Amino acid sequence: MAKASFMRETVAYASQARDFAPKDWLAYAAWVGLMVGLFGSIAGFLSFGSAHGVRYPDYVWNVPMGAGVFVLAIAFDTIGHRTTYREELQKGEALVHHITIFAGVASVVCLCLAYSHPGLMRIPAATFTLLSFVYSLIDEALHWRRYLSQKCDRVESWSHFLIFVGHLVMMLGWWTWFEAGYPGVAETLQFMSVR
Repeated sequence: MAKASFMRETVAYASQARDFAPKDWLAYAAWVGLMVGLFGSIAGFLSFGSAHGVRYPDYVWNVPMGAGVFVLAIAFDTIGHRTTYREELQKGEALVHHITIFAGVASVVCLCLAYSHPGLMRIPAATFTLLSFVYSLIDEALHWRRYLSQKCDRVESWSHFLIFVGHLVMMLGWWTWFEAGYPGVAETLQFMSVR
């Protein structure tokens, strides 16, 4: 029997959202919405600054670009997590997801706080960033174990790959920006101040 095309598999995977219960929609909206908010706030901040003549180093645009890839990937990945793979994830992978999310959110909060307190927040930001990647690797090991036992599909696998790409691009861009002293942030904040 011929394998379905990847596009058909993708449409079928996304169509599983029709099977969401209200609590699934709530969880989906909270998680994906949080990440859309992250993307929108970063892209909005940089766009606002650019519109007022602030010149950011080119690498800074990797932050919203990576966040955008991350958002698109989790929007797909989460559909399968709330439907087809829900039971399988309860065996441990869901806990790893929660720890990864906590570390990832904490790393972003610490990097934001590091603008005003770089000496204080560098170590917590580095710790949570490293932990978010370590737990992402643990998650990948669990994911590929499921894939090899045919409890995962190509769409979820590609989603995981793109989650990794987006997360790495975003965080490496953010760390480069932080280490350079956040060029452009002070200028943008001046335009945002209420006079």
